[in-house]
Amino acid sequence: MSLRTHRTQQERSELTREALLEATIACLVELGYARTTVQEICARAGVSRGAQQHHFTTKAELMTAALEHLFSRMTSQLRAAAAALPPGRARVTAGIDMLWESYSGTLSTAAMELWVAARTDPELREALTPVDRALGHATLELYRDASGLSVPDAELETYMLLSVHLVRGLALDAMIGGGAERRSKLLDEWKSAILDRYAAATDSAR
Repeated sequence: MSLRTHRTQQERSELTREALLEATIACLVELGYARTTVQEICARAGVSRGAQQHHFTTKAELMTAALEHLFSRMTSQLRAAAAALPPGRARVTAGIDMLWESYSGTLSTAAMELWVAARTDPELREALTPVDRALGHATLELYRDASGLSVPDAELETYMLLSVHLVRGLALDAMIGGGAERRSKLLDEWKSAILDRYAAATDSAR
């Protein structure tokens, strides 16, 4: 039996799309949005402008798809990390560490570059809004599952949502040169607060 050595047209198309998305993310992280051009993205991806326009007709569409691509990858990593978290109280605090690790990396940098640009770019803002909301919703769902509570607690869920916004804000702080020691202290303080709420929720569920 001979091995197939040629890719199908669909496989080549998917590889081209993947290369464009990865190159877009790399450009956003390394160059920032202002210096990220479609020409640079195509050069890094090894793709012609014609091939790029076949997949993404506008720059905003390409940027949004890149964020969706990164979001999908990070969500998969979050799910895997959540499944490995320890039970009980340690699960809640480890969940915050998990959020921080995810949001302080490439996802945060790329997303922040796009959101700053979207402030004055209506087309980009319109494209990014549903993606950003989906990311926040999925993260909250993962953290809710990680809590291990069989009965939902409204106040604790508010704390969880605040956790998502806290780590996003701290990620911005890190990007502009804020002190790591101060961020660590804030995260520790927040862990103490959310553990108190978790204990109360656990007691009421018994």
